[in-house]
Amino acid sequence: MAKAATKTVTVEQIGSPIRRISEQRQTLIGLKLNKMRRRSTLPDTPEVRGMIAAVKHLVRVVDGQ
Repeated sequence: MAKAATKTVTVEQIGSPIRRISEQRQTLIGLKLNKMRRRSTLPDTPEVRGMIAAVKHLVRVVDGQ
């Protein structure tokens, strides 16, 4: 059987975590982001989408395939 192609989403950090609450900092780390303009490609799951929504003012979705 062929493996099903998994969807991914690429996010880029556009905001600084300085002076943000610790939950938002930890969410950025969970998204594999920790510096400005870093990009991370992650699986497109409800959990990842929820993390993106929690820090939507600090990240932007670059590419969703």
